[in-house]
Amino acid sequence: NRHTTFFEMLGNWSLGDYFKEEQLPWVFEFLTKEIGLDPQKLFVTVFVGDDTLNLPKDTESIHIWENLFKEKGIEASYAAMGSEDDGSKRGIQGNERIFGYDASKNWWSRSGIPQNMPDGELGGPDSEIFYDFGTPHDTAYGEHCHPNCDCGRFVEIGNSVFMEYIKKNGVFENLPHKNVDFGGGLERIAAASQNEPDVFLAVDSLNTIISHIEKMSSTVYAENTKAYRIIADHIRGVVFMMSDGVVPSNTEQGYFARRLIRRSVQYADTLGIGEGKLVEIIEPLCELYREQYPELSEQKETISKHFTEEEAKFRKTLDRGMREFNAVSEKGSITADEVFKLFSSYGFPIELTQELAENKGIEIDLEKVRNLQKEHQEKSRAGAEQKFKGGLADSSEKTIQYHTVHHLLLKALQIVLGDEVKQRGSNITGERLRIDFSYGEKLTDEQRTEVEKIVNEKIQEGLPVIKTTLPKEEAEKLGAEHEFGQKYPDMVSVYSIGPKTATSDDPQFSDAFSIEFCGGPHVENTSEISGVFRIAKEKASSAGIRRIRGVLE
Repeated sequence: NRHTTFFEMLGNWSLGDYFKEEQLPWVFEFLTKEIGLDPQKLFVTVFVGDDTLNLPKDTESIHIWENLFKEKGIEASYAAMGSEDDGSKRGIQGNERIFGYDASKNWWSRSGIPQNMPDGELGGPDSEIFYDFGTPHDTAYGEHCHPNCDCGRFVEIGNSVFMEYIKKNGVFENLPHKNVDFGGGLERIAAASQNEPDVFLAVDSLNTIISHIEKMSSTVYAENTKAYRIIADHIRGVVFMMSDGVVPSNTEQGYFARRLIRRSVQYADTLGIGEGKLVEIIEPLCELYREQYPELSEQKETISKHFTEEEAKFRKTLDRGMREFNAVSEKGSITADEVFKLFSSYGFPIELTQELAENKGIEIDLEKVRNLQKEHQEKSRAGAEQKFKGGLADSSEKTIQYHTVHHLLLKALQIVLGDEVKQRGSNITGERLRIDFSYGEKLTDEQRTEVEKIVNEKIQEGLPVIKTTLPKEEAEKLGAEHEFGQKYPDMVSVYSIGPKTATSDDPQFSDAFSIEFCGGPHVENTSEISGVFRIAKEKASSAGIRRIRGVLE
């Protein structure tokens, strides 16, 4: 869900001692007048208080809500659910519409409940707004229904957090300047505005995908909701990720893109959707967002290409993994080591192994599997930190190529945008490069094209890449680029690219295209770089800092 803050709408305005009296009527009017929700369908919750911490009940919010409902001709009484009874034992009685819950439900801080907050941290109670879809209560979630019940009848659509306190020496003191943050679930509000309890049917983008799945599979959504929802959610998510330069890989964000695609394919198979058909959903999805996110349509061919390639890779993984799974599961049990081997050696998703095992009545020690996974990640991270610097994920051939392209890109940016451009961070994998650099404006289309042109020209020229070790002061006199804030030893390694006649004995620094402090590794010649460089995404990273994701295609 997308969120917007109250202050983003009203400006950074201190509400003083009247911030609840100003904010709660605003959000109530927003939901009932601007969105048009039926106030009869709205229920709210407030903080019930905590005597042990000397935190009072939020009586102010209770009175404000009572008056707001009264203005709509609705009698709204208050009921304290308390800390011991979450509501499932008593449910809603009479005209109850305002409910008090403890800090586990109606308190916000970065650390969670008040007891977990360290000294100096800010926090405060909140007031949540729920929409009642009126669907039948599922007793699996308790005997009675109430706003915080998880059965699906009530859905939280908005939350006003009142930042009132600071914790000092274990005691909560009032802040001199209080403020409010309102968060609202865009798609939840959309569902409420249609009185449609199923968000996947209420939201156009998800509903579009569902319609396509029904045509592809000759199945119906109502009988296969889990598979449909996973596919719809994952495909939409990964399309946006890939449009932002995140391509499927085994590392960082790319790992999540890979998981989303592979899980979509896995569930598409359960619906009988043929190999290579799922990618057909991408074009109508991009078309649906053409006005709001034109970059999706602009990149749909690239997105589809990555999606198709990842599905093909996963199907090879499935074939190998299924053979190994069948072999190890014949004995009627699977150890945590075997599950992890399926994942690490065959790329077989742990979640898929778990589901297949459950179908065979086999239990898996997931906690032990996760511990093995964590141990493996820590070893890999430690090894990488020992071997590589400068944001490299590994020492693969493609990562090394991207590392060299990173040097070309920084120099190209300086040529096009000015010498004031400096590197402010980097991250390089075998799938793409990322560079953060100092610059205050978005690049124009002409600037992007010129940067790409320069990088590709230097790749095609076949320039030697030379490593030289020399004193730091001498490297600085050469004008060698180095990362802001980075500490370097007295003797440093610099990599220079070009000219064509440069050698290790004669680097010809004065004629080099690029010179940077760097620990390597790099290609020996730019002609070893395969593919055409393209800027996949350029955006703001923070104030005065831009971020580029680049790929070799």
